[in-house]
Amino acid sequence: MSTLTIFYDGFCPLCVREMAQLRRIDPDGDKLTLVDIQQAEMAQQYPQIDVAEAGRILLSLTADGQILRGLDSTHAAWSAVGKGHRTAFLRWPLIRWFADKIYLWFAANRYQVSYWLTGQARCDSGSCARRD
Repeated sequence: MSTLTIFYDGFCPLCVREMAQLRRIDPDGDKLTLVDIQQAEMAQQYPQIDVAEAGRILLSLTADGQILRGLDSTHAAWSAVGKGHRTAFLRWPLIRWFADKIYLWFAANRYQVSYWLTGQARCDSGSCARRD
């Protein structure tokens, strides 16, 4: 059983890329369960997760039932696969406040930011493609 379940936006190219990186590090899925919030069955399988909130901010669910949000989810995911050093600085007290504000802006604008950084604004039907 995985230690952390992450609820990500499968329409967001940058989100999909990060989940692919995590999947490569955890190929057996024993540390992470990755759940695309765009899948119809998601709400039935995880009734404790507010799909609308998950569409606004990255959510994760710990093995003991705690819901993490935003960069706390990101850091927990990378920590679960032994790479928490990559995101630890984002949780340092002096950086945390700024990082959380920047993350909230990113989350609200993730399709546009994805387009700027990857040339792909949105993923549909399991693949990412540029949408103008």
